[in-house]
Amino acid sequence: MPVEALELNDSKGYTALNTAARFGNTEAVEILVAKHSDLLHIRNEDDWLPLHRAAQSAHKDTLSYLLMVTNPDCKTKKPIDNDLEHMAPFEADSGVELLVLVIASRFYDIALDLVRQYPQVAKSRFQHRCALGEMAKKVEQSAESCERDDILNPTRQKVKAMLWRVLELLVPPIKHIQHIREQKLKHNQALQLVKYLCEQVRSLEDLKAYRSLAKRPLLVAAKLGIHEIIEEIVNSIPRAILAKDSEDRNIFQLAVIKRHENVFNLLYQMGEYKQYITRLEDDNGNTLLHLVGNQAPIEKLNVVPGAALQIQRELQWFKEVEKFVNPSYIEKQNDDGETPSTVFTNKHMDLVVEGEKWMKNRATSCTIAATLITAIVFIAAIIVPGGNNNTSGLPIFSTEKAFIVFVVSDAIALFMSTTSLLIFLSILTSRYAEEDFLYILPHRLIIGFVTLFLSIITMIVAFSSTLCLMLGDKNSWLLSLVVTSACLPISSFMLLQFPLLVDLVSSTYGPGIFGKQSSRSFY
Repeated sequence: MPVEALELNDSKGYTALNTAARFGNTEAVEILVAKHSDLLHIRNEDDWLPLHRAAQSAHKDTLSYLLMVTNPDCKTKKPIDNDLEHMAPFEADSGVELLVLVIASRFYDIALDLVRQYPQVAKSRFQHRCALGEMAKKVEQSAESCERDDILNPTRQKVKAMLWRVLELLVPPIKHIQHIREQKLKHNQALQLVKYLCEQVRSLEDLKAYRSLAKRPLLVAAKLGIHEIIEEIVNSIPRAILAKDSEDRNIFQLAVIKRHENVFNLLYQMGEYKQYITRLEDDNGNTLLHLVGNQAPIEKLNVVPGAALQIQRELQWFKEVEKFVNPSYIEKQNDDGETPSTVFTNKHMDLVVEGEKWMKNRATSCTIAATLITAIVFIAAIIVPGGNNNTSGLPIFSTEKAFIVFVVSDAIALFMSTTSLLIFLSILTSRYAEEDFLYILPHRLIIGFVTLFLSIITMIVAFSSTLCLMLGDKNSWLLSLVVTSACLPISSFMLLQFPLLVDLVSSTYGPGIFGKQSSRSFY
């Protein structure tokens, strides 16, 4: 079979090499390239080389091999167009499209190598797409994101990588730890790539060109909440901070609409300029406070459990934005004649109703539990274990240590359950104004949960001490079994209700989601 026969293609222009690259068959790719290296430079009907197909299909090993063997200076051809010559693999549109496909597959290390070898593709566009714009959509946020000092200090990054290798040799491989390391490494590579792309865009002499390359990625990053991208772009191109979308909204207005606190928190790192940028209005006359008055996107609301905590988070956003807005703008009307507070009330009416239902359901359930505990421990206090001495009238076990434990724990259980019952009744009879969801109602619910939890614990302790009095030391194994079983209701409450209590305490008394993220100044 002549090697030229390998250039045969199907109706879409796919050669055997193009198909092998599509499915990531690296072994077949190596054999085909060894037989006929010209296959590397034959495009299909989409103008894609095997390189592009491997990148689009996210086959990293295949792509790495093709990058190694593809001649960057060789002109490519397209057999279905009568072998007309096309541009070289890494030039102009071909190079930009390849880079965009590599970034879309999250191969940031390969993309970084590409832009370093061919800087021109970093500052070019193809069909309204560019590398920086693609990165604005791909950089992932994670709780374990790398420190900025490591990103800007390659030496420290290499030292950390070396330490990771040593740790892997000393400690048996743990998949979760390896996954965290891979995510950190990918995040690190992504930010390095963004920094390099910004440097290349800044090097353009055409002011209009580099602003257009930076504007869309900046707005996309604001909508997606990628504050690292925004910081890098504004650091490289300071005037890009004035970029606005088709509705005349800047990055902070978009961040407020989408509820991206990590972007909004950049205001804390700004100087006096924040007084100007927070006064800007969109094309409907909406200030920053009007925009935060709209309800958050459903995906951001669902991050917070329960409608009551969701409306609390919305109120926290409104109060935080209010701190940055000029006092004269607090009652300013938009083009529809609405003030920010009016917008908030109108847009959150349904959520307030849902929050009221959520609060009442929790309070009703807990009221029933608190009532039962109150009745049980009250009866136990009257009918003491062992009965009373007919002569003195004192309890028979009054001198036993276990009886003292019973009396104290039963009394605490009674007081706590009664307090819990009153707290939950106050929740049920509350007026449920939207301001109450910010602090008053969550505060009451926390106290109610804590007192109910303490009443359950002390009730179980009282019950266990009663068993100690009845069984004594003769049936220690039975006593141990019963006491161990007594931990079951406590554990059940912890598993079912404690996460909600933690969320309530964190949301109401915690440090919150707002504040300065870095000592690095922004604009």
